[in-house]
Amino acid sequence: MSGNWKIAAVSIASIVLITVNLYLIEKKESKVERTVFIENWTKVKKDTITDTIQTNGVIKPVEEYDIYFDAKKNDFKKFLVKEGDSITAGSSLFEYKATELDALKASLEAEKTAAEGERAGIEEYIGKLRSYQGTVTSEPEAAIDESVEKNLNIDITTSSSDLIKSNIEQEMYKQELEKNRLDEKVKMLDAKLSSIEEQSSAIVTTSEADGVVKNINKNLDNPIISIVSTNMAIEGYFSGEEMKKAEVGMTIKASSSDSKKALKGTIGRIHSYPAEEPSLKKDNRFPFQALIEPEGEETEPLLVGSKVNLTVITNEKAGVPSVPIEAVQYQKHPYIYKLTNKGHVDKHYITKGLKAEGKQEIIKGPSVGDVILLKPGVAVKNHSYFITPIQFEKVKAGTYKKFTSREKVRYLLLGILEK
Repeated sequence: MSGNWKIAAVSIASIVLITVNLYLIEKKESKVERTVFIENWTKVKKDTITDTIQTNGVIKPVEEYDIYFDAKKNDFKKFLVKEGDSITAGSSLFEYKATELDALKASLEAEKTAAEGERAGIEEYIGKLRSYQGTVTSEPEAAIDESVEKNLNIDITTSSSDLIKSNIEQEMYKQELEKNRLDEKVKMLDAKLSSIEEQSSAIVTTSEADGVVKNINKNLDNPIISIVSTNMAIEGYFSGEEMKKAEVGMTIKASSSDSKKALKGTIGRIHSYPAEEPSLKKDNRFPFQALIEPEGEETEPLLVGSKVNLTVITNEKAGVPSVPIEAVQYQKHPYIYKLTNKGHVDKHYITKGLKAEGKQEIIKGPSVGDVILLKPGVAVKNHSYFITPIQFEKVKAGTYKKFTSREKVRYLLLGILEK
């Protein structure tokens, strides 16, 4: 009899349990009705988001200098360099005979006299500045030279002595720079005049910069010599869409099969006009040049013409809250679903920031560490309850054994009655 009683009790308990659960499931606005099965979730992370342009480029010299020769006024004698020669500023390039040597000499002398006159004027002006500077503190009402007052560009009657002295120092510094420039110009003219005096019948054209002789035109058509710089750059093209994001000064990273080390640098120049005439049949391409940062004396030489894969960093934010792009939903305004500790799925509107690399920056919204829902497979109601799959690998038998008998019964009833 006792065996039949046990069977009857179990049967009745099972029927009651099933009936209660069916009622809760079918009840309008029941918790079960609003429960979402959550399979994929993640956390808001502090991350670095980098927006880039991926393109290609080629290694070329930073600059090319063209040397011209006036065959109408001069007689060419000979080249002093060969194609491929490495040269420095001041290196002799070619000789020629001036058909009007005296006129050239007179022109150089006149230019030198003018430069010396300018220099003398600057020295006199600097003397006036020094003289007036010494009177600013001791004699505030001291007379000032009209040229000094004009160039200082301040009202000396209302300005403080400190401001006047500061302006005087700035003006003196500027004039010293100009004087140094004129000194160098006079030295250069002296060298040319000496060359004319010594050679009398021959004049030497020299290079103004370091580089490599790229081309020599032996037919004497201009440019007669082309020189390329020893510093290398990366040249390539931006598409119309890439032009909207690219700016001079942006950081670049590049890699080449011809170089073991990654190259770093910045965008140095972007042409605002396409490489080819705009046409409906062709996409516009805008030339750009990226300058490569030197990495010391041990940097391996770059081979001209090497192809590189180029990454242009257009925007980068470090240590910002971010979520996967697929977690962001849209309904007039962007929002994400946050999973709360109380078992709810809550909708949170967000303010978006930078979007790149499959990540979305959150300027305003859930905080770093908050658990959020990835793109759901079904519609989710705000403030719904959620359930997740049991992660058996995280269920430890030892933890269950630590519960008291009362706690085991309590948690079992909670699991049944909550749903």
